[in-house]
Amino acid sequence: MTILDEIVRDKRDELVGRRRATPQRDLERRCAGLPPARDFEEALRPGAGGVALIAEVKQASPSRGMLARDGEFDPARLASLYAEHGAAAISVLTDEKYFKGSLDVLRLVRATVAVPLLRKDFTIDEYQLWEARAAGADAALLIVAILPPPLLRDLLDAAKGVGLAALVEVHTAAELDQALAVGARILGINNRNLGTFETRIETTLDLLPRIPPGPIIVSESGFTRAADVRRVVAAGAHAVLVGEGLVTAPDVGAKVRELGLRG
Repeated sequence: MTILDEIVRDKRDELVGRRRATPQRDLERRCAGLPPARDFEEALRPGAGGVALIAEVKQASPSRGMLARDGEFDPARLASLYAEHGAAAISVLTDEKYFKGSLDVLRLVRATVAVPLLRKDFTIDEYQLWEARAAGADAALLIVAILPPPLLRDLLDAAKGVGLAALVEVHTAAELDQALAVGARILGINNRNLGTFETRIETTLDLLPRIPPGPIIVSESGFTRAADVRRVVAAGAHAVLVGEGLVTAPDVGAKVRELGLRG
């Protein structure tokens, strides 16, 4: 069993408890009074020769362990720095067991910044989309590797119904074909293999030529240098998603500007 298999197994168990604590109908009532979500898709359209940066708020990961100690992790300050220095959108990890995230962190970030927010989690049920919208997200992550094609299509449709954009994430050519088949408008290419957690920028470079014009393309993971951002942008990516490279940077603002190709 891979780490990804374990995460999905635990997520199913977790959802049983979450549904009992807060029924979906309660979430739907909360969402009914919310203003429209911010335009995540439009935020990822850079100017000519530029790149949109999705900056990630996360405290830990299975591959790197703790990125920041409990007393040192300040999601609100981190999100403020991201927005202040030009991030087009912010991704918030909400998985608790493996990434030390939570919906409370998402709510805190929503109360702090005005840019569009992505709920980054292992979405396997429509219930999680209502959770995301109620907590202030404007988009949700759908990982093709954990979603059979019928469920991927259903969740993509459900996200639209809830009022969320969907970042549909792939890692292989077969997964890319599935994402294109369901009409994904925002494609994320994860440079990190979720089975082994090995990271290769070449994953994006290999898959980009297979994507027809139309979708917004986000290259995810593995960025610590502007040179690598420029490589994927030159190959056709519109945006990059960066987590560890920002969270662990000595000067977060400077790193946001560097990887956003602003300095």
